[in-house]
Amino acid sequence: MSLTTYAGRCHCGAVQFETDADLDAGTLRCNCSICAKTRFWLVFVPAERFRLLTGDETLADYRFGAQRIRHRFCTVCGVKPFGMAADGSGVAVNVACLEGLAPERLASLPVNHVDGAHDRWNAAPAVTSHL
Repeated sequence: MSLTTYAGRCHCGAVQFETDADLDAGTLRCNCSICAKTRFWLVFVPAERFRLLTGDETLADYRFGAQRIRHRFCTVCGVKPFGMAADGSGVAVNVACLEGLAPERLASLPVNHVDGAHDRWNAAPAVTSHL
């Protein structure tokens, strides 16, 4: 595992964070209702590898279904920079909110697909091209 520290932020900059992640180990695209509608592209990191620097007071939560994820979003610009496991164990960081990644680097990242729409977290959905 090769961890790199990335800076991240929402669109307006009110929410800023940093995280230690290994993007080459794989990122995720999910077809659950919230990820599909927001085109959320994520990398999971353990909670201890995520640091919220500014903007906690600007963040709001959205929860639905089984309430397992705190979908955090900036109340100023509406961007969802990350989500947190309700038990505090991990963070789903929005790859699109990481700073300084060139388009070529983003295009080279490995992407795994999960069928969250059917709670099949270890299987890809039949169609992934729209994710």
